[in-house]
Amino acid sequence: MNDKRALDLVYAASTPEELADAYAAWAASYDRETAELGYCLPFLITSWVTRHVAKGDGPLLDVGCGTGLTGPYLKALGHEAIEGLDLSADMLRIAESRGAYTALKQAELGKDLPWQDGHFRAVFSTGVFTEGHAPATAVDEIVRITRPGGHVILTVRDSILETAGFLARFSDLEASGKWRSVEESPPFRAFAIAEPEVLVKAFVFRVS
Repeated sequence: MNDKRALDLVYAASTPEELADAYAAWAASYDRETAELGYCLPFLITSWVTRHVAKGDGPLLDVGCGTGLTGPYLKALGHEAIEGLDLSADMLRIAESRGAYTALKQAELGKDLPWQDGHFRAVFSTGVFTEGHAPATAVDEIVRITRPGGHVILTVRDSILETAGFLARFSDLEASGKWRSVEESPPFRAFAIAEPEVLVKAFVFRVS
């Protein structure tokens, strides 16, 4: 599939079913085509994870892990207990082949997640909170499965921070004592080569 067309179909998805279909169609060529676009988020997120989570401290959850690009790099940096979730079974099969994840589960963000309260030392996500993807309310379940004192590390597309309710949700969680803000980046490019208008911000929170 043409990389620009694939990206457009992903952004245009209006239901979880459409999104799953778009990623299923893109799965086989996703790694090559996103590399050609200069997609850097799966690799850049390791900087925030290792800044706030000590080597070997886990388990970690890669939310929206896709084909599992991040897992091998975190493993190389000393993190062994890494789990992943994604909406797309096709993407998860590729992630499994990388051998970096201790468990992979298919789940839809915005619904209940299949882990107990406080299961993870840290939860991270890149490229998921963007146009046509997971709702801001999905953050509630992410907080629930992160242990007190653990970290939630997210990138969010700058264009939906206010319009999709992310900033309001972040503030509500802080006001209710569920987490506190630790770090917030300026907007930066998600694609180093193409799509210069696609900017994201990274957020780090410590769960209470």
